[in-house]
Amino acid sequence: MDIADSVLDLIGRTPMVRLTRVTEGIACPIVAKVETTNPGGSVKDRPALAMIDAAEKEGLLSPGSTIIEPTSGNTGVGLAIVAAQRGYNCVFVMTDKVSPEKVDLLKAYGAEVIVCPVDVAPEDPRSYYSTAERLVNERPGAFRPNQYSNPINPLSHYLTTGPEIWEQTDGKVTHFVAGAGTGGTLCGVGKYLKEQNPDIQVIAADPEGSVYSGGDGRPYLVEGVGEDFWPETYDPSLIDRVISVTDAQSFHRTREVSRREGLLIGGSCGTAVDVAITVAKELTKNDLVVVLLPDSGRGYLSKIFNDDWMMEYGFLLDQGPIIQEVLQSKANGVPDLVYVQPDDTVTKALGLIQEYSLSRIIVAQGDLPLSAAEIKGTIDEEHLQTRSLEEGFLKMKCSEVMGPRMNFVGSGEFIESALMKLEQENTLLVMDHGRPSAVVSASDVITYLENQKR
Repeated sequence: MDIADSVLDLIGRTPMVRLTRVTEGIACPIVAKVETTNPGGSVKDRPALAMIDAAEKEGLLSPGSTIIEPTSGNTGVGLAIVAAQRGYNCVFVMTDKVSPEKVDLLKAYGAEVIVCPVDVAPEDPRSYYSTAERLVNERPGAFRPNQYSNPINPLSHYLTTGPEIWEQTDGKVTHFVAGAGTGGTLCGVGKYLKEQNPDIQVIAADPEGSVYSGGDGRPYLVEGVGEDFWPETYDPSLIDRVISVTDAQSFHRTREVSRREGLLIGGSCGTAVDVAITVAKELTKNDLVVVLLPDSGRGYLSKIFNDDWMMEYGFLLDQGPIIQEVLQSKANGVPDLVYVQPDDTVTKALGLIQEYSLSRIIVAQGDLPLSAAEIKGTIDEEHLQTRSLEEGFLKMKCSEVMGPRMNFVGSGEFIESALMKLEQENTLLVMDHGRPSAVVSASDVITYLENQKR
């Protein structure tokens, strides 16, 4: 009988499929390695099993031990599956940019989930890396696989994923494309393939803003790929080329592949496919590009596949008059974004409010262009007046007096839809392709509509 003894026996040996509809007009074939067929739904099942196997051999785990790991979700699921089979507890630390489906999924496996802010440096005690390390030190018998520095991570792909790709393509693969996260998949597969044929090109698909493609690691919206530091599991000597992709490119490609190929893929898959198409356009019919699809789109139904979310973040355009037209009509001499840093004083905030005749000012961390995660809150002129008698008020930090951040409206949202939001809040932060671009007020919209009637 062809029956597995355990769900762990189902990890690996994933299929490959040609991408035909999104590659029309491209001579070079693109073949996808579909890692969504792993029992945990992602490529991360492979290193999860390998890292736990290695830890058990070293005596680092015993019955009742707790596995603690920072994860964007997929590694956590893989570890949770192994833990369920082996009798371990799990605690996973995630950033607040991950979709709620991923948090709920890990909880469904019985794991404890701790959510940390995404917009802090790795060494910040609030980061998900630092939080995971602190929990390991606090909990007796805890074990952290540490996918970012554990050599078993890339080794698992060297031993399984790489050989599978080589065999399934009959050694005809010429280019391998995958997202760069921990670097485990990219480097493990890349090392194996280059040992078989040194001419094979290994290309990293990277979100714009990640350190691999020259960014500073500032927050971006695509999940599970890119980094804000250099993991030990990433070996740049194996990488021939790094190509960056914007959030907008990633999300639109994700939706395109899902709708045209019938493959429901995640956002980082869209990043990889977009790069694969860029590379394939430069090649001939005699080449063969293999792109690895790390996970399913089921973990992103509330975001990438949710039209309301995509619209609010400025990735989609409505039909009819849109907010972008209102912004283009403004000519009041006020910069698109006026903001203060969290550590700036109230005095500075008041000065800017008075200089530009604002009712509210944004508090944000970082330089322009800002990311959505860097918006911290707002300072309201009326609220400041109620606190103005407090001792040392003018020298207080903006972070100490700020209120909640403004609600978002997409640059492509229909004006009537924005007006409904403005009935609840007099100003809205306009998002364009996932980034804050301007502030729009009810009076801005009304003025625009009145000018259109003339």
